[in-house]
Amino acid sequence: MQGTSPAILETAPAPLEMRPRVGLNLFWRTFFFLALLLIGCIVAWLQTFRALEFEPRAVQSAQQLASLVNLSRAALKYSDSITRVWLIKTLADEEGVRISPREPRDKYELFVNDPFGERIGDELTTRMGKGTVVAKSVNGVPGVWVGFTIDGDSYWLLTDPSRLGPMQGGTWLIWLITAAILSLLGAALIARLINRPLKQLSFAASRMRDGDFDASLLDEQVATSEIREVNIGFNRMAEQLSKIEEDRVIMLAGISHDLRTPLARLRLETEMSVADAEARAHMAADISQLDAIIDKFLDYARPDPPQLSPLSLNAIIDAAVYAVAEYTDMRVNVTLPGPITVLADEVELSRVIANLLENARRYGKTPETGIAMVDIAAKERDQWVLIKVRDHGTGVAPHALSNLTKPFFRGDAARTAATGAGLGLAIVEKTLHRMGGVFALANTGSGGLAAHIKLRRG
Repeated sequence: MQGTSPAILETAPAPLEMRPRVGLNLFWRTFFFLALLLIGCIVAWLQTFRALEFEPRAVQSAQQLASLVNLSRAALKYSDSITRVWLIKTLADEEGVRISPREPRDKYELFVNDPFGERIGDELTTRMGKGTVVAKSVNGVPGVWVGFTIDGDSYWLLTDPSRLGPMQGGTWLIWLITAAILSLLGAALIARLINRPLKQLSFAASRMRDGDFDASLLDEQVATSEIREVNIGFNRMAEQLSKIEEDRVIMLAGISHDLRTPLARLRLETEMSVADAEARAHMAADISQLDAIIDKFLDYARPDPPQLSPLSLNAIIDAAVYAVAEYTDMRVNVTLPGPITVLADEVELSRVIANLLENARRYGKTPETGIAMVDIAAKERDQWVLIKVRDHGTGVAPHALSNLTKPFFRGDAARTAATGAGLGLAIVEKTLHRMGGVFALANTGSGGLAAHIKLRRG
C-alpha cells in the first residue's frame, strides 16, 4: 500500500504513552480520609453529648415550668379577685407569663412532637398531677402552654419556649453542618500542607528528567525535618547528575573533536594516494559513515534546551522528503489534511523527521521489492498534533519494541546491516521529550513499524 489517509491515525491503536491516565490525586485522597475521620468524630461527639445532656436538661426544664406553675397557682389561690387581676397583669408584663381561663372549647396540640418534649411532659405530669396538660399551641397560638386547676377552675399558663432552651432537631442539624464545614476546610488546609512538599518534589523530578537541573532545586530551610532531609538529598543528587551530564557532554564533544582531525587527514590521503577508484570510493564512504556516527553522538549529547515556536509542519515535512527524494530505494507518501502548525524547534523537529525516514530506509524495506515504502500522516486533535511515520517492512519483535529507543540498542534486523551507532530512535525520543511531546513505536496490523509523535499545536 503506497497511499494513506488521516483515517490511519484513527484506526491504529494508540500507544500506551498517548492514552490519558486516570487516577485519584494525592491531595483528594488525603482530604477525603481526613474529612471522613473528622466528620465521624463530630457525629460521635454529637451523639455522646446529646445522650449525656438530654436527660438533665429535660428534668431541669420541667422543674422550672413546675416551679413557675406552682408559684403562679399559689399566688392566685391565696389572693382576692382584685389582687388576682393585678397579679395576672404583673406576670404578663414583667415575667412574660400569661394566665388565662381554660375553656372546654379550646383546641390545643400536645407538646409531644419529639423525645425532649415528651420527657418534659412526663416530668410535669409526675410533679403536678395527672390533670396537668402540656401543649405547644392553644387555639392556634404557639408557645409552651401548661393547663392547671385552682379550686376547680381550669387555667392556661403561657410562657416563652426559650425558657426550655433549644428543643428542635434543626438546631442540632445547624451545629452539625457548621462543624462539618469547618472540619472540611481544616481538612483541605491540612491536606494542602501535607501534599505541598510532595508536589514540589514531583515538579522538581519532572524538570530534572527533562535535563533542567538548575530549576529542580528544593528548599533546604523548611521547618519539617523529614522534608528538609529529603530536599537536601534530592538537591545533592541533582548536583551530582548535573556534574555527570556535564562531564559526559564534555567527554563526547572532546572525543568527537579529536576524531574529526584524523578523519579529515584520512580522507585527504585517501583521495591522493589510493589509485583504485572503487577502493577509494569505499574508503571515502567508510570515513563519511564514521563522521555521521560522530554527529549522532553530538546530537544525543546536546544539552541546550530547544527554542519552541509555532512552525509549519507541512514545510518541515516537505523539506525532509525533498532531502531523500534522490534515493532510489525509498518512496515517501505524505497525506496532510491541510496547513498544520506545531509548537517545536525547527532544527530539532527536522532532525526528528530525518532520523525516522533514515531508520525506515535502513530497516523498513518491503521484502518483495527491496524498497522502503514510507507513509507520513498527521492530524489535529484538541490542543495536540498527532503525526504518524509508518513503513511497510517486516516490523519488530514485540519484546524488542520497548528497547528500540534505548541508546546503542539495535534489533536483529539492524544488526545484520549495522551501519549506525544505535542512537537514531533514542535521539528522536529525547528530542521530542525536550519539546514537551510524546514518542512511541508500535507494529501495524498489516506489517511494518509505525512511529507515533504527539506535539502541542502552535
